[in-house]
Amino acid sequence: MPDHYYTNQPSAAHDRKMWDATLRGQNFRFVSDAGVFSKGGVDFGSRTLIEAMEIPANADVLDVGCGYGPIGLSAARMADQGHVTMIDVNSRAVELARENAAANRISNVTVLQSDLFAELGDRDFDVVLTNPPIRAGKETVHAIFEGAHERLRPGGSLWIVIQKKQGAPSAKLKLESLFDSVEEVTKDKGYRIYKATKKIV
Repeated sequence: MPDHYYTNQPSAAHDRKMWDATLRGQNFRFVSDAGVFSKGGVDFGSRTLIEAMEIPANADVLDVGCGYGPIGLSAARMADQGHVTMIDVNSRAVELARENAAANRISNVTVLQSDLFAELGDRDFDVVLTNPPIRAGKETVHAIFEGAHERLRPGGSLWIVIQKKQGAPSAKLKLESLFDSVEEVTKDKGYRIYKATKKIV
């Protein structure tokens, strides 16, 4: 059975690729590899999320399922006075994200291998970002939403991208059961960007 990109230790033969990308007007050079999500370029869903997300300059940000790093590294450029923690269960993705942070001279990031939120302890965040691993199943996706809600500070927001055909309506219902405000920020080619905001106590 072939690896999924949410495999802890991918066994796929290495097939490294390098390319340049412009995201939010910022230039990046990325290296990717077999065994990680969207190994050949920044996928449309991640691009749509990157263009839509709002990141305060001093924010403490979490990128869940960071892959080789396009969302988290874009956030780090936006939060130039803050910090971005990037997590992924996939060891190869974590190595690539660290490599890409260094190659793009982005130092305000920490990249951790973590099964969901296991390695974060009791840390909390202003913003959580995710292009969730749909193939891992609804239970995993909903666990990301629940964990994000637990770890967001009051007034903090979760930003997600999800395709309509891959469960956007049910994802929105789950978000509405957890968060006080859920907004569809934009939609493009079947992709939905949701912003879920935690109530200020």
